[in-house]
Amino acid sequence: MFDTALRRIIDPPLNRAGRTLAARGWGADRITLAGLGLGLAAAALIAAGAPTGLALLPLLAGRLADGLDGAVARAHGKTDFGGYLDIACDFALYAAVPLAFALRAPDENAVPAAFLLATFYINAASFLGFATMAAKRGLETTAQGEKSLYYAAGLLEGGETIAFFVLLCLWPAAFPAGAWVFGGLCLVTATARILNARRLLG
Repeated sequence: MFDTALRRIIDPPLNRAGRTLAARGWGADRITLAGLGLGLAAAALIAAGAPTGLALLPLLAGRLADGLDGAVARAHGKTDFGGYLDIACDFALYAAVPLAFALRAPDENAVPAAFLLATFYINAASFLGFATMAAKRGLETTAQGEKSLYYAAGLLEGGETIAFFVLLCLWPAAFPAGAWVFGGLCLVTATARILNARRLLG
């Protein structure tokens, strides 16, 4: 929901940093994988029972890398594999964090985490399925910035998901209630995307 507005603010500094990194020989795919590694490190800290505040630094650093990889790709030249790798790593992180909270406190968190992961799966299907059909029809959009695939906007997008993860790191006891609420909003987002796809593709 907020990604379009955020892009207007964050893209200019990210693009400048991306041009600098590209000039120094950094590749976008390497930054993508580094971002995933940082995110998984954050999930590992959560799962291991460490103070969740410690997970914030690698989590946020990983998301910064996720922004920089696209900026480097725009400077170097985007590739289809780079776009594919980026979205695959994003969803790997989105799966790892709820799983980490389930492992941290299974009695309290396992069922809410399962529900949240199920809604992430449904939402991802609505997102990626539409992107496939949009590519088949030659549909394009830059509303969420320059992307390698058609990025269908929704109530919950990347910005809201990371903000939710940050909130959980600051307030881990809120995970069960937060997972039910956020998962419900994911279902609303998926439904809206399906209805929009029917309008555009039907």
